[in-house]
Amino acid sequence: MRLDTAAIRRGCPNCEIKGFRHLCGAELDHFRSAAKADGPLTVACTQQAAQFTDEAGERPDGITFVNIRETAGWSRDGANAGAKMAALLAAAAIPRPDYALVTLSSEGIILIYGRDEAAIEAGRLLADHLDVTVMLKQPTDITPPAATVFPIVKGTIRNARGHFGAFELTIDDYAWPRPSSRDHFVFEAARNGATSCCNLVLDLSGESPLFPAHDLRDGYLRADPKDPAAVLRAILAARDLIGSFDKPKYVDFTPALCAHSRSKLIGCHRCLDLCPTGAITPAGDHVAVNAEVCAGCGQCAAACPTGAASYALPPADTQLQILRAMLRAYHEAGGAHPVLLLHDSQHGTPLIDALARHGDGLPASLLPLAVNELTQVGLEAVIGAFAYGASAIRFLLRAKPRHEVTGLLQTIAVAEAILAGLGFDGRRVATIETDDPDALGAQLGGIEMLATVETPATFRTVGKRRDLLRFALSELHRLAPKPIDVIALPQGAPIGAISVNTDGCTLCLSCVSVCPTGALRDDPERPVLKFVEDACVQCGLCQSTCPEKVITLKPQIDFRAARASAVVVKEEEPALCIRCGTPFGVKSTIDRIAAKLEGRHWMYPAGDKRLEALRMCADCRVIVMSEQQFDPSQGVPERAPPRTTDDYLRQRENKD
Repeated sequence: MRLDTAAIRRGCPNCEIKGFRHLCGAELDHFRSAAKADGPLTVACTQQAAQFTDEAGERPDGITFVNIRETAGWSRDGANAGAKMAALLAAAAIPRPDYALVTLSSEGIILIYGRDEAAIEAGRLLADHLDVTVMLKQPTDITPPAATVFPIVKGTIRNARGHFGAFELTIDDYAWPRPSSRDHFVFEAARNGATSCCNLVLDLSGESPLFPAHDLRDGYLRADPKDPAAVLRAILAARDLIGSFDKPKYVDFTPALCAHSRSKLIGCHRCLDLCPTGAITPAGDHVAVNAEVCAGCGQCAAACPTGAASYALPPADTQLQILRAMLRAYHEAGGAHPVLLLHDSQHGTPLIDALARHGDGLPASLLPLAVNELTQVGLEAVIGAFAYGASAIRFLLRAKPRHEVTGLLQTIAVAEAILAGLGFDGRRVATIETDDPDALGAQLGGIEMLATVETPATFRTVGKRRDLLRFALSELHRLAPKPIDVIALPQGAPIGAISVNTDGCTLCLSCVSVCPTGALRDDPERPVLKFVEDACVQCGLCQSTCPEKVITLKPQIDFRAARASAVVVKEEEPALCIRCGTPFGVKSTIDRIAAKLEGRHWMYPAGDKRLEALRMCADCRVIVMSEQQFDPSQGVPERAPPRTTDDYLRQRENKD
């Protein structure tokens, strides 16, 4: 593998770069010397990471390992991969912040759910390791074991909920076998609605999974009972699931920023629609994220328009800093037309390794970047990457994803609309869905060489996704080939405006009271409705709350909005109290109410002084009513007494 140390030095100008031919062997003393020095240390070899870690011992600053062999050097274009190597090294140097952990505990209580002897055999294999119960669904012609080592019952799981260490199952047709069962199980009388709690579930029923996105539910193991190898793998996995385990707390949630609902009216529900595991549920005006169930797909954080949900592996601003470092180093090292290949470690890394070892490897202009989950990537990362000088982005997905990727596809659709509107021609953002390294190589080789921004941006920001997106959009607009001001976006985009039918608007200002971001505003001195487009997150609360139903969402991006002041949507003359002159409402509304009531309601006969009370503020109205000793029940027209059951029965008898 050729090492273009000159290109690497250009891309990483503030680093000391040293190249070797056999660092893990004949030149190991050079590593020992470097490990003793202070400061960060990066080793561009992952194959011998264990050896280097042992040699370094308890090094205070630790070691960062980067694979530049399968991802760069082992390629038909390896001789030209110096700029890519610089990019990979620069990206790895960005520190990732620590994240919180969630501890899940299992006492080894497992329910094996099946139909036949396969479930009982699984119980035998696990009985020495876990607390086993086998439950058979509608068992027939199963010979009971001679000795009862673990309970065997029958039942059908109607509902399952919970998480690793705390599953709760609702079971119908539940019954224990009679001890006198001879050549087949004979069960006692069955009952419905039984409840079972366990730490683990091994599902060998061969039917539909008990949980959505079941592959992501820790502690729920499922295998086809007709596939002995799959059953054995599930059994071996279950054996070790006893004790306490830590998992990342993938999502940090700030309820105060959530725009889910107000006054029981639903606004934003993006995260609820996208969560594959059901870890997100409504909780009053906001939602709640169950960290024990959350599998870390990140779609909620990528789609959240307010930043209430934020991803932690890594945070959005760190992800943007990694992209900045990678693309900046690539350009400074002399690279051109960089294409980002975003992939995960479980699926993408083995494909890249196979392509490097048995195929042509990755093109020199293709920069691979592993992320925890592809669906965690938000619009700010995509837009920021193009501002930093990327020419295209590809997301490497499984041929059959483990969960829905709807959120990612929505992000791609919005990004494509923005890029096309700004004059970036060609297919800029797309997915590659394959499990075949040869197919991956063919698709990567067919990516068109597209132009990038002439002078890549260098901005570095810290903050929530909304702030990152706002800055990335402004930078991309500044550098775009055709920087137009307004671009229409697909439905569901997290940015946009509203359209108000002002003829039907009564300036009740209900929309202002529910707007979570201050995009809709009023004026305490006058009846006026104002709108700040830069603050609008298209949550839909104003649309849901408006009693006149005159508000509609308008997904778009107006690049002038960041600099624009509040726009007056509707303004009317205030109604002034005829007694004290205080403004207390909208004049047109008060006039309309007075016109409807005068002479048409028993309380307000035509020409009566009572009508004047409608044109007074609340304080003056109380004073006048008290001075006039107004009796609200006086003059109430007589009404027929309420009908009783006897009246209905009497009417029925008369008809008969």
